[in-house]
Amino acid sequence: MRHVTDDERRARLAVRHALAPAHRVDTPEAATRAMTVLHSTEPATVYLSCRARGHAIGAADVDRALYADRTLVKQLAMRRTLFVFPRDLLPAAWAGPSARVAANERARMAKDAVKAGLAADGNEWLDRARAEILAVLAGAPEGRTAAEIRQAVPTIDFRIEVRPNEFWSAPHVLTHLGATADIVRGANTGGWHLSRPRWTRTCDWLGEVPEPWTASDGYRELVRRWLHTFGPGTEDDIVWWLGSTKTVVRAALTELDAVAVSLDGGTTGWLLPGDLGEPPEPGPWAALLPVLDPTTMGWKQRDFYLGPHRAQIFDRNGNGGSTAWVDGRIVGCWVQDPDGVVRVHLLEKISGRARKALDAEATRLTAWLDGFRVGSVYTSPAMKEARQDYRSTGIGDGAARTGTDS
Repeated sequence: MRHVTDDERRARLAVRHALAPAHRVDTPEAATRAMTVLHSTEPATVYLSCRARGHAIGAADVDRALYADRTLVKQLAMRRTLFVFPRDLLPAAWAGPSARVAANERARMAKDAVKAGLAADGNEWLDRARAEILAVLAGAPEGRTAAEIRQAVPTIDFRIEVRPNEFWSAPHVLTHLGATADIVRGANTGGWHLSRPRWTRTCDWLGEVPEPWTASDGYRELVRRWLHTFGPGTEDDIVWWLGSTKTVVRAALTELDAVAVSLDGGTTGWLLPGDLGEPPEPGPWAALLPVLDPTTMGWKQRDFYLGPHRAQIFDRNGNGGSTAWVDGRIVGCWVQDPDGVVRVHLLEKISGRARKALDAEATRLTAWLDGFRVGSVYTSPAMKEARQDYRSTGIGDGAARTGTDS
C-alpha cells in the first residue's frame, strides 16, 4: 500500500490549494476550482480566499465572476452551508447535497407551519408559498430582495417564534427555493463584505439551466473533486465534508476506483487512481487565510496541519477562525488593529525566515484591504486573545503599520 506522510500531505496542500507562491492563480474561477468550492457563509470569505490564492485578484475581479460573467454561483449545499460553486459543478450540488438539504428543510418547515398555526397541512402551505414567490419573481428577471418579496407575498409576511428564541419567517421559504435550485442569490445590493442579494429565478440568472443529474452522479463528481483538492483523506473526512452518509461515500469511492493509501498515525486515506505520484516541492511559503477558509475547513481530521491548536483556532461549533500558515501548518491567526493594519498572532515559536514571510503577507493583506476592517460573527479564541494583546500594548491608532505578535 502506498504510504503518504504528513509532510507529503502538506506539500500537496500547498500546491493544490494554490497557496505556495509558485502555484498561485490569476482568476477567481481558478482559485475556486483549486478548492472545489469556497465557503460563503460570511461574504468576505469568498473575496479573501481568492485574494490569498491569487497573484493579484481584487474585489472587482470576484464581483465580475459572481455577478457579471456568472461563472461562479452561490448555492446552499453540503452541511446546509452556503458555498460558491463553479457554474459547471452546480448540477452535482443540486442532485446530491442540495436535494438532501431541501428534503430536510421541507420536513422541518412543514411541521413548523402546522405548529405555528399557518395551515393544517404544512406541505400544502409550503408549496403554495413557493408558487406565489416564483410567480412574483417571474415578473422581475432582475430579481427582488427578501424585503420586496415579503411585501409582495402576504403568505410569507410573518415572523413567528416556533421554538424558544427561534423565529420562523420569509427567508426560510427563500432558502428552500434556493436549495431546490428554483432561485439563486443574484446581484448583491450591499458591499463585498455584505450579503444582501436580489433573489432571482435560476433560469433568469443563468439563462440556460443545465439538465438535472442523478444523485449518485452528483455525489460521485463532488467526491472526485474533493479527492483531487484534499486527497488523501479518510472516509470520515469525506462523509463530514459532504454532509452525507458512509453508504453514499463508499459507493462514490468504489465507482471512482479510488485507491487506499496509508497515512501517518495508522489511518487509511483515499486518492484518485491517477493521482498517486508525489507532488512537486512547493518551497517555503506563508499565507493568511480568512475565517472559514476551505483549506482550514476541508477535513474532519486535522492534526497533520493543525497540530495542538484546535481549541484556539475553532470555536465551540466547529467554525474555523482566521489562520496564519507556514509551510502547510497553522501557526497562529490574524486580526486587524483599530487602524485596519493586519496583525499576526502566533501560537508557537517559528523561525526568523517564517516570521519575515508572515510579516510580508500581513503587509500584502493590509494593502489589499486598504483601511477597511473586516467584521466576523465567527471569532476564534486565538482571535480574541490577539485583540486583547494589541489593546493592552497600545497597538493601533497609528502606533504600528505591520508586525507579528509572538
